Amino acid sequence: MSVSTEQRSKGPPVAFTDAAVIDAFRRIPDHLARDAVLMARGRLLDVDCLLGPTVQPFHVAIRAGAIVDITPAPVLMRSSRFSYLASPQAWAAYWQPMPPAGWHDLLSLTKRGEATLSGDLHPFIAHLQYFKDVLALPRRHGFGGAA
Repeated sequence: MSVSTEQRSKGPPVAFTDAAVIDAFRRIPDHLARDAVLMARGRLLDVDCLLGPTVQPFHVAIRAGAIVDITPAPVLMRSSRFSYLASPQAWAAYWQPMPPAGWHDLLSLTKRGEATLSGDLHPFIAHLQYFKDVLALPRRHGFGGAA
């Protein structure tokens, strides 16, 4: 589903499809596996969380900074410590090479109402820079979300 003109007027002019955002999110573990420095930054992190676009969140298992499992939600009887979910529009904007102000940071997305952060926030906040960098990997690797 493409973004309507009305939706674009609320944020930066970004063309994308929900499927492209979901696909980019699925590729994050591969990008992370090739970034030894980023994985080392998360070496003390072991957490199960729910991350991704609101239209298709993912259960993500992180062990010693590596994403060892990413499974589309919902999964019956699978728990998570916290969730960070954003609209596909927010992810597409966040992944632009130079995101506009207010679309450049995970916490800015929550402030503008495009994302929600809930649950036990300690692992997220304690490893905030790790999550910012991991979730920005599609930006570094050229998010191709054009419709």
